[in-house]
Amino acid sequence: MVGGGAREHTLVWKLAESPKVKEIYAAPGNAGTARLAQNLDIKSEDIGALLKFARDNRVELTVVGPEAPLAAGIVDLFLANRLHIFGASQAATEIESSKVFAKELMQRHGIPCAASASFADFAQAREYVQRQKPPVVIKADGLAAGKGVIIAESIEDAEKALSSMMEGRSFGAAGEKVVIEEYLHGREVSFFVFTDGRTVVPTVPACDYKRIHDGNRGPNTGGMGSFSPPPFFNPALGHIIGQTIMEPTVLALADEGRSYKGVLYGGLMITNHVPKVIEFNARFGDPEAQVVLPRLRTDLVDIMLAVIDGRLEQMNIEWSEEACVGVVMASGGYPGTYRTGFPVSGLEDVDAEVMVFHAGTRVSPEGQIMTAGGRVLTVAATGRDLAEAREKVYRNISRIRFEGCQYRKDIADIK
Repeated sequence: MVGGGAREHTLVWKLAESPKVKEIYAAPGNAGTARLAQNLDIKSEDIGALLKFARDNRVELTVVGPEAPLAAGIVDLFLANRLHIFGASQAATEIESSKVFAKELMQRHGIPCAASASFADFAQAREYVQRQKPPVVIKADGLAAGKGVIIAESIEDAEKALSSMMEGRSFGAAGEKVVIEEYLHGREVSFFVFTDGRTVVPTVPACDYKRIHDGNRGPNTGGMGSFSPPPFFNPALGHIIGQTIMEPTVLALADEGRSYKGVLYGGLMITNHVPKVIEFNARFGDPEAQVVLPRLRTDLVDIMLAVIDGRLEQMNIEWSEEACVGVVMASGGYPGTYRTGFPVSGLEDVDAEVMVFHAGTRVSPEGQIMTAGGRVLTVAATGRDLAEAREKVYRNISRIRFEGCQYRKDIADIK
């Protein structure tokens, strides 16, 4: 398992359920994966060291969680060495690693999305922004850990965001190019599919919360919580999304010599009952994985092997009818400057049916679980409906403590 966040802990937890799995390694993993796998002192971006370990230890399946190793070409490297790996190729991952590429692909193939323009020149970008009607969405072209999107409420704020990205390099090389697009109103949904490059099979949908504070206030984060299923979602909408967005995108990539195998994540806005793409990701979402995977009944290893071998059409993937809610516990100050190294207490006080997925955690030499990142834990639970799942999460989350802890109180608070 490549990666060390809550998404990767969730994947390890689900993979460990398979009778086919005898041993799991996590690189680098966290304090949560350490209970189910052997953590390795290898960074997820060090694809050469990961390849050496997989070859030396005869690892039979590698699963890639985060986007950075995918963008670095880990799948291509492993396949060239005849190793089984689940994830998108470097060329296919460009649908996430370059917002400009993704937009141009959608425009070429008629995939519904927000109207936009792309720029590599600051002066031209600023001139374009001055002609727009706020709010305006400004996106860094490259990978920015889920934080490279600014929703500017005024033209002045949009100009500041552009200057910060393109001149101030606030997102490094990721902001050398930008996409400026219209702000879509509606209901947002995260829609995932498994695909082997030909067959496209949807998972269950989810909704996530990007802003740090209740009421969707404050700066964007990597995600502060999620739930599945959205109450407004229905099979007809799922069919439309599949027919107009997900399947055409997989076919478009194949047409351009970028066959897509793995999980494709569409961040969508439902505007007047019409779905449009906000963004694509080339892997499971975080925190959405923490509410989607607990609902999966089919062996995840079987699904992944079917994707790798190009026989996904033979799979019958089953899902639980239960709802699932997940709430992220983050370090004080996140997504800005924050401190780590604080002990986490109360994990043993959580009810047995409640899942705690680790993200930014480590184990001290004395065996104490410590904070080690911005997003520290995701507390998740299933229930007959969202209200029951939500009640379980919030009843338990207050039992877990660490200095500076912050979390939203309104996740899945559906009115």
